[in-house]
Amino acid sequence: MDIVPSETRSRMMSGIRGKNTKPELLIRKALHHRGFRFKLHDKSLPGKPDIVLPKYHAVIQIQGCFWHGHDCHLFKWPSSRPEFWREKISGNKQRDSRNLQALKELEWRILLIWECALKGKQRLPFEQLIELVENWLLVGNQFIEITGDT
Repeated sequence: MDIVPSETRSRMMSGIRGKNTKPELLIRKALHHRGFRFKLHDKSLPGKPDIVLPKYHAVIQIQGCFWHGHDCHLFKWPSSRPEFWREKISGNKQRDSRNLQALKELEWRILLIWECALKGKQRLPFEQLIELVENWLLVGNQFIEITGDT
């Protein structure tokens, strides 16, 4: 049972956006401040990655733990409309997997930052997170994932 009326929940959910989220803006601002230049949501790449750094042949995806079904303390299956949410989140995870595989096949380096790395009880200190991102950009592997317990 939901704790708010359905009209309120609908209004709340419609306010959630997939682009220019607060976590994205924090990462972008910090990268720009450190001198990195990038493109946003490049439609020519699979999944329109949040941040594209052509100079480093790298993309950064910032994933919300709820919307992408991350196995962390921030994710909890909703109790209302469970079939809808299982289908929605499972579909998101499948699409994420396809897009990541397509980017790997195009030989893009991929950094996946989960929301729990930025907020919640297991978040990383922000400066440490940005240093991880910068080090990865300069000398990192093909694929890395940063979570709140990294």
